[in-house]
Amino acid sequence: MRLLISFAALFFSVILLQLSSGGTGPLDVLSGTVLGFSRQEIGMLGSAHFFGFFIGCWWAPRLMGSVGHSRAFAAFTATGAIGLMAHMVVIDAYAWAVMRVASGLCVAGCYTVIEAWLQSKVTNETRGRTMGIYRVVDMTGSLGAQMIIGILAPASYVSYNLLAMGCCAALLPLTLTKVKQPETPESPRLRPMLAVTRSPLAAAGVVVAALSSASFRMVGPIYGQEVGLSAGQIAWFLSAFVLGGALAQFPIGWLADKYDRRVVLIWLSVAAMASCFITVMASGMGTFGIMLTAGLFGLTTFPIYSVAAAHAHDFASSEERVELSAALMFFFALGAIFAPYLASVLIENFGASALFLMISAGHAILVVFGLTRMRARPTRKDRTRYVYAPRTSFQVGRLLGRSREK
Repeated sequence: MRLLISFAALFFSVILLQLSSGGTGPLDVLSGTVLGFSRQEIGMLGSAHFFGFFIGCWWAPRLMGSVGHSRAFAAFTATGAIGLMAHMVVIDAYAWAVMRVASGLCVAGCYTVIEAWLQSKVTNETRGRTMGIYRVVDMTGSLGAQMIIGILAPASYVSYNLLAMGCCAALLPLTLTKVKQPETPESPRLRPMLAVTRSPLAAAGVVVAALSSASFRMVGPIYGQEVGLSAGQIAWFLSAFVLGGALAQFPIGWLADKYDRRVVLIWLSVAAMASCFITVMASGMGTFGIMLTAGLFGLTTFPIYSVAAAHAHDFASSEERVELSAALMFFFALGAIFAPYLASVLIENFGASALFLMISAGHAILVVFGLTRMRARPTRKDRTRYVYAPRTSFQVGRLLGRSREK
């Protein structure tokens, strides 16, 4: 309890940030549809968010070093709030894309500050409990963000203003805390090829994880509209995906620690392809069937990033873990930049089910590549622990610290 209280301000900021930023993507899809944006333009908004996220991950540690944690956090939240409030001032898809770059920048920057602050305060004895609470808080905020879509009117200044208020409110707990501002940690070097040299399969796995999650979260509402879901039902549809992913962490983690992680990764991709097929088939089976398949989709796709990351860390030294985590995040961000736009183009040309056909194709490639890699070298006997790795910033590897060590 004392640990929870000491980090209460940071965790409260995480919830407010998630409620604000997590609701923006689905609201943009619904609003863009009302305003007559094309499918490609709506997909471009999701890609723009992850482009801003990538820039924020790279730039945030440098800004922290220049102005400190609190001022950097204030700058990023202000950027996000401006982007949100400007939505209904300029009704243009390309202008909105610039605003979504601002929102992605805000998310990456704020999480970088929060994780750097947490890292400076935890010890090896409290790291596990802190990360456990942090994951629960982050997931709770993400679930809440999907649910508020059901009560926000699309293409409404009030809706975007409420999200902007949540973004601004995230400032209060962190900036008013009396806890001394920590020293700025050294930014990890960004060496993308480190992930490829340690595990080509892991690098491919995180790209496919981005293909699944980024396209579903940013373009999934289009699919929901196409199969007849209301705004409130789309909120449940997206929440089912997040909840399925949360429930998968413990059993998949147990399997990944007990069996060859490449086998687990391959079977997860096989299950993901099956869930994509079932989701498309269930589109005419009523609302309950659609919600159930969304949860199944999250169950089979959400853990892939963490399994791939665990496999990569099996072949890394302790000194490489922080930079390896950043390299894996780099590949995830690249995949997430292109996935929403590609998905929207396919939906525009081939219908809503093309979203899941695209995701299935990505997982099929991962299965073939995984089988090829299994013949290239044996797995390690002395493996690291499976850790649920949040996709939040390049700093998360430093926060995980020794959590992977036996």
